[in-house]
Amino acid sequence: MSIRQLSETVIDQIAAGEVVERPASVVKELVENALDAGARRIDIVTAGGGKSLLRITDDGHGIAAAELPLAVRRHCTSKLLDDLHAIETLGFRGEALPSIGSVARLSLRSRQDGSADAHEISVHAGKLDGPRPAALGRGTVVEVRDLFHAVPARLKFLKSEKAEAAAITDVIRRIAIAFPEVRFSLSGSDRSETVFEAASPIRRIGAVVGQDFAENSLEIDASREDIRLEGFAGLPSFSRGNAQFQYLYVNGRPVKDRLLLSALRGAYADVMARDRHPIAVLFLTIDPRAVDINVHPAKADVRFRDPGLVRGLIVGAIRETLWRAGLRGSTEGAAGLLGRFRPGGQPPAAASDGAEPPGGERGWDTSGVSWSARSPSKSSFAGFSQGAQAAYAPDQSPFRPLGATLEGHPADALLHAQPRLAEEWSFAGLPPAARTPDTLPAGGERADDTSARYPLGAARAQLHDAFILAETADGFVLVDQHAAHERLVYEALKSAIHARPLPAQMLLIPEIVDLPVEDADRLAEQAPEFERFGLVLERFGPGAVAIRAVPAILGKVDGPALVRDLADELADCETADRLLQKIDHVAATIACHGSVRAGRTLRQEEMNALLRQMESTPGAGTCNHGRPTFIELKLADIERLFGRR
Repeated sequence: MSIRQLSETVIDQIAAGEVVERPASVVKELVENALDAGARRIDIVTAGGGKSLLRITDDGHGIAAAELPLAVRRHCTSKLLDDLHAIETLGFRGEALPSIGSVARLSLRSRQDGSADAHEISVHAGKLDGPRPAALGRGTVVEVRDLFHAVPARLKFLKSEKAEAAAITDVIRRIAIAFPEVRFSLSGSDRSETVFEAASPIRRIGAVVGQDFAENSLEIDASREDIRLEGFAGLPSFSRGNAQFQYLYVNGRPVKDRLLLSALRGAYADVMARDRHPIAVLFLTIDPRAVDINVHPAKADVRFRDPGLVRGLIVGAIRETLWRAGLRGSTEGAAGLLGRFRPGGQPPAAASDGAEPPGGERGWDTSGVSWSARSPSKSSFAGFSQGAQAAYAPDQSPFRPLGATLEGHPADALLHAQPRLAEEWSFAGLPPAARTPDTLPAGGERADDTSARYPLGAARAQLHDAFILAETADGFVLVDQHAAHERLVYEALKSAIHARPLPAQMLLIPEIVDLPVEDADRLAEQAPEFERFGLVLERFGPGAVAIRAVPAILGKVDGPALVRDLADELADCETADRLLQKIDHVAATIACHGSVRAGRTLRQEEMNALLRQMESTPGAGTCNHGRPTFIELKLADIERLFGRR
């Protein structure tokens, strides 16, 4: 077959396959054009999920009549001169309108600022008609009808009208967050009207994400070199079952970049369950020359000149913010607790959403933990057996106050017992600083009131041998003793593990792993970093590496599979967190099996020591699996339950 030039219509339809994926893609391109034109009010009308009708009206600067034919020609744009490295607009490729016109019936009506008249053109199956005079006060109106009528096969791949309408709504929500000063309205025969009035950034975020996000998020403001990160990150206990509520922006442009999403997951890796997703609104401001947005026509992916710097900024900023926030719990826990207290309150949700699993022990479900330490043959940790916990025995408890009787022990006897208690508390993961004489009951009477002095108050009771009830200055706190102690032991383990190089288990016969040359190069470059964690790699020819040693803490490990995973991660994100995650996973499993279990009776001083240590431990608001460790209920909420407010 001889080589020939394709027609302009076919070329436009090929381009439309990348730019116009679905009705939501059309809305995104047209709304971005309106924003680039300086619009402060944008109205979107849809019908049939956007397949029958899409109309976008704006009050921007408009287009001159003589330039209307150029607006629907490929690679004609007013937003780019000759420098692809300094793009400061949302659009720049000049492909959207001609691509839309090749697969739909397109009409464009516009009136330029200062012009006496408006003009209109239309494009049908790639054929231009106009310009001709039209009636319009100001701005631009773009109308798209019968999307994909010119390529019927594409219609088969579209989803239902309801699903396509939801996708359009999601696009507008993402754009609306980045431009709070612009009013957006979304209406049509296939939806109820949605309006985002011009507002402050935080009010716009609340209107899109939800008003409860403000109470359950932390403000992020960090910079590194010439990159700045701003926005809000949700509390670990304020999570969702999917990543729908993750809004990421680069220089005001909504993106769904793998590097940024991976960095967000990494920032919450230690404080959130694997099947849960954080809620976040993050704005990355970077020099346009340090980021490439010309990666794909849809412009959802970007490439950074220094991806490691960007990832490090996101992970470090979020983790430091969570650490500085101290002990904060989600308001969802209190709201759910209030709902159960009210007459007709429903039972807890299914276990798949983080509720207590049916049967078995009353501690948190650890079925997702697949490490060999679950075997009963492994030794226990911190003095707690892995089997069922026996009832509290005063003469055998490792936390008994030596030299004092169970009832009416005097203060001097307790002070005399301090050295021995310090050793035992430290062994259990609770330092002696957490325990003070005024937290202990004396003579069977109520101890000095500490509820107003500490965020988690003073322990008053243990419920069902699983939960600690503590009184605070303005309410009470309900603590899951296993989840809380699990986090404390985990943080202590991590500090001990990462404070020095990890022991390595030398292999009698090195394992040779064949890899592509580029993967072997990446692994060899990172070999000194791997050695700190006990993984010793050595280059073995042009396309292979030899495993000389593996981290001893991992026990029996599939070395070749681990190395291949690390190579894939280095290729994708230029980071190798997989090894660190495996080590932390082991620490989390040990902490889970070595912590106070549900069913163990605790003395009041033990409960108070646990509360004090939670207050001084970063991330203590969630356990290793991402579930909340405590729920706080204010006195005002309790009074409302009884109709006193």
